[in-house]
Amino acid sequence: MISRRQLRIKALTVLYACNRKELDDLDAAEQELLLGIRKSYDLYHYLLLLLIALSDLAREKVALSAVKRMPGPEDLNPNIRFAENRVIAQLRKNEQLRRYAAATPALWTRKDKLNSMKSLSRWLSTRGLSWEGYPEVVRLVFNEMTHWEVYTAYMNSPEEGYRADLRFVRDLVTKLFPASEDLAICLEEQSVYWNDDLPFVASMIRNTIGKFRENDDGSSVAMPPLFANSEDEHFVRVLLRKAILNNDKNSALIDTHTTNWEIERIALMDKLVMQLAVTELVEFPEVPVKVTLNEYIEIAKEYCTAKSSTFVNGILDKIVKEMRASGGFVKTGRGLIGEQEVKE
Repeated sequence: MISRRQLRIKALTVLYACNRKELDDLDAAEQELLLGIRKSYDLYHYLLLLLIALSDLAREKVALSAVKRMPGPEDLNPNIRFAENRVIAQLRKNEQLRRYAAATPALWTRKDKLNSMKSLSRWLSTRGLSWEGYPEVVRLVFNEMTHWEVYTAYMNSPEEGYRADLRFVRDLVTKLFPASEDLAICLEEQSVYWNDDLPFVASMIRNTIGKFRENDDGSSVAMPPLFANSEDEHFVRVLLRKAILNNDKNSALIDTHTTNWEIERIALMDKLVMQLAVTELVEFPEVPVKVTLNEYIEIAKEYCTAKSSTFVNGILDKIVKEMRASGGFVKTGRGLIGEQEVKE
């Protein structure tokens, strides 16, 4: 499932496009938001398929070694640990992964139009998530993997079993995939929506494979839903819409708390991060203030300038104090966590 952090970042990306006049109305903005979220879900399945493609390549190399004219000792007794990785074998049999991959137009976005035979042909050729069209990328990632010290340790470890297989797949997804420049370039070329998604999706996959069990063939293991629940979808839709609708009001509020700074001089991303934070404070009484502030400060560290997180933290702290005093937001349920201590 897509995390709340990732949902906030998707909303920030669309809000940025709106401020750059790339999107001109609320409906278009919301469609772009939902498309970006869906593409993250596509990437989740796409990387699971990459694990299978890498294993397929390993199997192919083992088979080719067996038919050499003059096979060496390694050819006659190949190390098939990765080729027959038990966790990847479970993914091969997962029915939900198979159905999703078969039904997904991998490279299609709302910007594409079926207005010619050429575009129709392209659409038909991209139906289904698959690495078959990118064998060179699979080989590049495979070569990176086989020269990786973690792979060498895994292949030569005296520990042989399901837990070792699981641990290696987890490390492969969370460490090697995000660090692979070849993989990053390939994904960026395929979809602009995947530019920042890899670390988040890797975390999703780590959580998924943690649910696999040794005595299960993997066919019926459920993939996570797109949203954790209906509240998450409601959260991100309202967050974006209210941030757009209240742009002028939130900008004025931020301006009053930026002493010696004109609102026009504040970096655009800093301003948008703060606008989303203020929107969340006001619109979601169930979300604790501390959670909101921490989330947007972390996002500022990642998406703004080096000093932005300190700046954003200082301005938001002033805004929260004023809004508490004036009743600018009301917290209920979970949102009350920490509120009593602050008031006292």
